[in-house]
Amino acid sequence: SRITRRAPPAAPVRSGMDESKPLKVRLTFSVILVGVSLLFAAVVTDHWAVLSPKVEEYNTTCEAAHFGLWRLCTKRIFMQAQGPKEKGCGPISLPGEHNCSYFKHFTPGQSSEIFEVTTQKEYSISAAAIAIFSVGFAIIGTICVLLSFRKKRDYLLKPASMFYTFAGLCIIISVEVMRQSVKRMIDSKETVWIEYSYSWSFACACASFVLLFVCGIALLLIALPRFPQNPWETCMDAEPEH
Repeated sequence: SRITRRAPPAAPVRSGMDESKPLKVRLTFSVILVGVSLLFAAVVTDHWAVLSPKVEEYNTTCEAAHFGLWRLCTKRIFMQAQGPKEKGCGPISLPGEHNCSYFKHFTPGQSSEIFEVTTQKEYSISAAAIAIFSVGFAIIGTICVLLSFRKKRDYLLKPASMFYTFAGLCIIISVEVMRQSVKRMIDSKETVWIEYSYSWSFACACASFVLLFVCGIALLLIALPRFPQNPWETCMDAEPEH
């Protein structure tokens, strides 16, 4: 009797996977660009934290402050009677005389007494330097992704994903340094500030960390080669022996 051999099942077609990879890269890159935009917004704006002193008298002016990585802005606000839970000066959105100046350790000659006490200067310089590293990593990652859109340059996606991940880690470290700076400033007896709150620049930095870190890992997973789903795929892809 003739013995018939059953041919192994055909390997699944992988063209669909290959065609969907550029689409996944572009979608992930679009989300990353949102994270990069939030990162730039956080670095260049001055609303990381809002500080206010204790208000003893009403119908007078008080001075509130908001600051970022590079400069400090003060605002003289005319205070009226507040609610029982409101003790500080503000809110900062009230109209008043506005004045901004860069920190003295960045531009000699400018006055910023708030950041010249104890370790505030070191905190400020550290947060700004780490944020600059984050921006640099994001720029290099974006260049790598743009270059990877050319044919046969998919290998650039892996370093790009790592650069975005590093950018996210750097900006969250900068956020933590700034948070510690505000906490020390409030606890210090050398300052008049008793109330503080984090503003929209701080929120932009936190959101950029989430987007850059998560999408950086997602981009790395997309860039990795697909593992064979079935054991015969490896045999089918192997070169025939001569």
